[in-house]
Amino acid sequence: MNNLKKVGLSALAGSLVAMSANAADISFSGGASVGMYQESENDKTLFYNNDSVTITVSGETDGGLMITNTMELDGSSAAAGGFDNSSTTISMDGMGKITYARHGGDSMVGQWDSVAPTAYEEVWDVVETSASAANNVIGGKAGNGLWRYDSPSISGVSIGFTYDSTVNTGTVSSYSDMGISIAPEMVEGFSAGYATGEYTETAAIGDVDVSTLWVKYAYGPVTVSYQESEEDATTAANSNDSEEWGISYAISDDLSVSYGQHEHNDGTDSSGDIQESTGMSISYTMAGTTIAASFNETDNADGVTSEDTEGYEINVSFAF
Repeated sequence: MNNLKKVGLSALAGSLVAMSANAADISFSGGASVGMYQESENDKTLFYNNDSVTITVSGETDGGLMITNTMELDGSSAAAGGFDNSSTTISMDGMGKITYARHGGDSMVGQWDSVAPTAYEEVWDVVETSASAANNVIGGKAGNGLWRYDSPSISGVSIGFTYDSTVNTGTVSSYSDMGISIAPEMVEGFSAGYATGEYTETAAIGDVDVSTLWVKYAYGPVTVSYQESEEDATTAANSNDSEEWGISYAISDDLSVSYGQHEHNDGTDSSGDIQESTGMSISYTMAGTTIAASFNETDNADGVTSEDTEGYEINVSFAF
């Protein structure tokens, strides 16, 4: 993100509203990029550009609390009046932070839906098929109404908790999870994480447990990872598991490449129709301009043997 403008609230008091004797910082951040993509070999190539700006209000209370409020203005969110991600974070030195995400929040499982190193997009992203709008991925609860706590890192260990009491009639009554990540100081380049959660009172199938476990290791220019995720329900059709691995190589400070594979089994798939996604990404930066691309392929999307597709995305972004 590139900061476009930053002013103190006190300088805007005449045109805004009085909030406190202490000045808060208001900043606008955004970016400039253009891109092209093809979600299937049977689709046309389409184009897009960056069309969002994030407004951030931050400051410190007399009691030492750091407050950060963000709201994204997004041209592609016309149905929501042009507003997209929005959250409020409360933090204090040494105590961690609490975040309420009105929209666009991540749970502990959700933030680790894919930890594979990549030069651009995840291997299961980009492509789209007639069987499903997106490939199946185990990612816990994400989106609206999430409360989340993140602890400070102590000797490389941090924990987090998420709770969502948003009631969606006919689907999920509540969701909660917890996670732990470890990056031991004595083993440089190694990190691992585990998160587990539960959907309660889901329609027709009862409670659903979800979990993910991952390890990652970086040595010099090479980073590798491995991850397993599960969803356990009372019915086989709603019990899923996935496996993903990835590797990236930083050829230079400006050029990186990556490759990975993701498999998803929805509980009723046979060995011949497990959803399998593979992808390669590349990124190159020169003089403030970054060109990044992903070339992905998915076989048996949503467990349907006839759903094989491939697609790509190329993006050019500018830093200034």
